[in-house]
Amino acid sequence: MLAKTMHGLEPILAKELRNLGAMHVKEGIRNVTFEGDTGFMYKANMALRTAIRILKPYKSFKVRDEHDLYKQIQRIHWEDFLYTDKTFAVNSTVSSSKFTHSHYVSLKTKDAIVDYFRDRYDARPSIDLKHPDLAINIHIQNDTCTVSFDSSGESLHKRGYRAATNIAPINEALAAGLVLLSGYDGTQNLLDPMCGSGTILIEAAMIAVNVPPNLNRSEFAFEKWSDFDADLFNKIQDSLIQKIRETHTKIIGFDKAPSAIRKAKDNIKNADLSEFISIENQDFFKSSNPLDGKTIVLFNPPYGERLQVDIPVFYGKIGDTLKQGYEGVDAWLITSDFQHGLKKVGLRTSKKIQLYNGSLECRFVKYEMYRGSKKASKNKKNFS
Repeated sequence: MLAKTMHGLEPILAKELRNLGAMHVKEGIRNVTFEGDTGFMYKANMALRTAIRILKPYKSFKVRDEHDLYKQIQRIHWEDFLYTDKTFAVNSTVSSSKFTHSHYVSLKTKDAIVDYFRDRYDARPSIDLKHPDLAINIHIQNDTCTVSFDSSGESLHKRGYRAATNIAPINEALAAGLVLLSGYDGTQNLLDPMCGSGTILIEAAMIAVNVPPNLNRSEFAFEKWSDFDADLFNKIQDSLIQKIRETHTKIIGFDKAPSAIRKAKDNIKNADLSEFISIENQDFFKSSNPLDGKTIVLFNPPYGERLQVDIPVFYGKIGDTLKQGYEGVDAWLITSDFQHGLKKVGLRTSKKIQLYNGSLECRFVKYEMYRGSKKASKNKKNFS
């Protein structure tokens, strides 16, 4: 199988898959391939935090041109997966000098399938782009075409808890990726000092209590497949529920906008995580660390793309606030503004990770906020 993800999250997704029990895990570009049985496919869809789609490859073949593609698609026994009274959709990605338009590849594939049924049964399945009974994925790399079935349906980042968002909400799978990349595992405290609609906090809480991110999803694409095993699905779901645990660490969000606080509280309630997350109407720039013990500060500040702020001044204040009020924490932030933003923080980064937030190239950076000077901190460690 193949799990799709976002650039930079491949190692995290591969680790998630190994922890779930996948075999032969191999990182690709924006994807991770793995092996597992039908039950594992159900589990991967419910439990993976950084995957956006799980594809089940069916067949690969060489293609020279559009006529070749049409003929090869017609050689598949489509009755095994689809009926004339059912619906389907085709999505394509191409990376080939011979095929340059993914939409055209999708149309050609659709024509081949429709003609296949018309020739044999004098009837055809219908197209449904939103909720098809079978979602078909075509991937052409150079001259190799792979036909896969999309087991997820709607992107897995759409968890269902986010009823209200702010101007620049972060993708849920990316938020989970940030939390996992920070090293957070539920044993530390976590603070998002610019929490917006609460996505980072919710993803962190789900990690802390080991709630599968798509446990409450209304539908997966594989539930419409002819071989769907409802008993096995329920068994896998029950097994995941049994692994939910308690947490005694603190997960806190700040935001200075009352409207953001209201949205965050609504979303947290929708995710059924109100007992694990607390929200405060607080301006980060007038705050200090309210938490004792090992703490990760993690946030997604404005980039100046959709939220208009004076970026150099704003990022300078981030650095000042961390220095003055947040000694001893590991602070992480993601931004796409390297020149006017990141450079103005005025702190030395201990880690930088390239990620994409949508189409924006970003850096996810870590600042280790030592107590006193870094040198004194090191000496104290060596002495102890």
